Amino acid sequence: MNSSFPFVIAAIRSSGIIAPELAARALEELRDGIITGEGPSAQGRVHFSRSLDVIDADYCAQILIAPAEGSDAPVTRAEADMLLQIDAAASERFDNGRFDDLFVKAIAHHALASAGRKVPPRPVALSPDTPLQSWATRAAAADVDAEVRQWIADHIRRRRHSSKALMTIAIFLIGSGAISAISSVSTLADLLS
Repeated sequence: MNSSFPFVIAAIRSSGIIAPELAARALEELRDGIITGEGPSAQGRVHFSRSLDVIDADYCAQILIAPAEGSDAPVTRAEADMLLQIDAAASERFDNGRFDDLFVKAIAHHALASAGRKVPPRPVALSPDTPLQSWATRAAAADVDAEVRQWIADHIRRRRHSSKALMTIAIFLIGSGAISAISSVSTLADLLS
């Protein structure tokens, strides 16, 4: 991705087709910019390494929504994996909670769709104006299969420090009873306080 980052997002949007591989690649480029504070996604602005700001959160939203306009395509595993990596990379947040909201909704969107549940189109489901509970219920999460639950649990186990957003999605998908098996009670209490 040698061109400016907004151009990449515009290319995804104008392609007129679902391009989850391109979206995952753009999220990967964004992750790299968050880690280093440099690169196309940080071009033209001051960006500190390991930080996520309002522009980064907006880029994530644009990337995830752009390829799905006019489509009911759920968030893919590749896109969800990149969001998990972005969440892990961004130790500092300056986005007023926008990324965490998007992150939880996107992971839930992927997990519920993988379980065969009907999910709203991305622009609706991932909107900051749409509450998660309006389309993702605890009863629906009960249908999520063991592989998806294990995928989330593995991400939590690999982390030195889990984010509140990751623990929120873990509780939603795995259940609060199972959290003790993947994270210490004190860590969970610290994150949820």
